[in-house]
Amino acid sequence: MKSFFKLEELNTNVYTETMAGLTTFVTMAYIIIVNPSILSAAGVPFDQVFIATIASAVVGTLIMALFANYPIAIAPGMGMNAYFASVVAVQGVSYQTVLGAVFFASVLFLLLAMTKFRELLLDSIPVPLKIGITAGIGLFIAFLGLRMSGIVVPDESTFVAFGDVTEPMTALAIGGIFLTLILTARNVRGALFIGMFMTAIVAYFLGMLEVDGIVSLPPSLVFFDFDLAGVFTHGLYGVIFAFLLVTIFDTTGTMIGVAEQAGLMKNGHLPRASAALTADAVASTIGASLGSTPSSAYVESSAGVAAGGRTGLTSIVVAILFVFALFFSPIVAAIAEVPAITAPALIIVGSYMMNGLAKVRWNEFDEAFPTFAIILTMPLTSSIATGIAMGFIIYPLLKVASGKAKTVPAIIYLFGIIFTIQLIFFPMH
Repeated sequence: MKSFFKLEELNTNVYTETMAGLTTFVTMAYIIIVNPSILSAAGVPFDQVFIATIASAVVGTLIMALFANYPIAIAPGMGMNAYFASVVAVQGVSYQTVLGAVFFASVLFLLLAMTKFRELLLDSIPVPLKIGITAGIGLFIAFLGLRMSGIVVPDESTFVAFGDVTEPMTALAIGGIFLTLILTARNVRGALFIGMFMTAIVAYFLGMLEVDGIVSLPPSLVFFDFDLAGVFTHGLYGVIFAFLLVTIFDTTGTMIGVAEQAGLMKNGHLPRASAALTADAVASTIGASLGSTPSSAYVESSAGVAAGGRTGLTSIVVAILFVFALFFSPIVAAIAEVPAITAPALIIVGSYMMNGLAKVRWNEFDEAFPTFAIILTMPLTSSIATGIAMGFIIYPLLKVASGKAKTVPAIIYLFGIIFTIQLIFFPMH
């Protein structure tokens, strides 16, 4: 084991790697509850999402461990689940059809992971657009948490308004938010998970959480009957591209960030990048086949790295703990039925995704406004795809207007034209 994972070479040991894996799992365990909660609200059977979430996490994380030897965990990405729900709700298509779009995006990602096009695309897309997409998704999922909890409610005159804080569910959500914020501010590892756990205990004693059981045999593992033909019937090409683009940005950015933190980067490059990206792509394809959204490398892996994780053994521990979680579906299902328990995690994760905004040159209008347009558009239109489109259209337009047309890669002009046609003739939601 020591030689396979190169423990001595990377100055670590089995105990350290085990503790790092436990740390990573605890910090990201909220996805086991949050992902089924969001997708089941869009109509996908809860047990199906539960098993798909864990299966994709286990497969992706094991591939990351055994072939890339990185302490990076994989699971269905936050933001994509919310986007999935919004497409079902706003566009009026079945969840089977949207799962078909997820499957196509995952297969494309798998193919791109084996080519140089992925590197070309990543190198060509300007930093402001990458940052804007991440931050926009952050606001998107935070707004979802506010709506789920009743903190923000629909209003005829202003579209949205502040909710009634005396409502039990809303009051519990606010309490959960403040509790989790305090834990996070105190640098408590697994603050999101612990916050949800403690909020769930309060909900139980208030009679808001009904638990019929804690442990049971895992739900049946079956491949999902998604609608591939419906993707073409409804013209969900923009949806496929949105899933693909966000997955590429999210995964690659997280991998580089965590690898840099762990001191695993070599001359600015990520060794075994192809294996690492393949892990994510395979996990996404399996997740779509079973009933979940695309998977991504988890930034919470940085908590495990901070605890000393340096090798794939950390990821092995994470995968094993996900397998154990399969036997707790009754309690997970019960918690998912109480929005106040999961909403704080959505809101706080949303704030984490604002971090990159510090890198935007806000004093340069042609850099700042495209970022702003993406961030503004995503939550207000309830569409990640539309936010991405706005950024790709506005960025080259402003660069041309400011006399910097030659600084824009040709592929960005191409995407700008494609998105313009898409918005005019095939509006995305």
